[in-house]
Amino acid sequence: EVQLVETGGGLVQAGGSLRLSCAAPGRTFDDYSIAWFRQAPGKEREGVACISSGNGRSDFADSVKGRFTISRDNTKNTVYLQMNSLKPEETAVYYCAAAPLTRVGTSRWEYDYWGQGTQVTVSS
Repeated sequence: EVQLVETGGGLVQAGGSLRLSCAAPGRTFDDYSIAWFRQAPGKEREGVACISSGNGRSDFADSVKGRFTISRDNTKNTVYLQMNSLKPEETAVYYCAAAPLTRVGTSRWEYDYWGQGTQVTVSS
């Protein structure tokens, strides 16, 4: 069992930045690939970014490439999602998820463990 806790959401103006954190209190997760997903009201949950275990390879949705970065600090059992130049249409609940993969995983169905989500609201 891996419990995940997301923090860092909030209200930001369009063009602003936020950094989300995903932590696994009390356990290491350096052998898990970690992904961020988001879900807006009435929409499907979509993948945003992921980072693999091991070599830390990352992948991003086309819509966020060049604006979002993902990183992990295994000494702190934390993965970060840095979001820059945010847009109002990116308002959503952001979730982190973990899977025992050694590669990046872009499908929500690959992930076994999920956090409770953190709200990101981007005002225009």
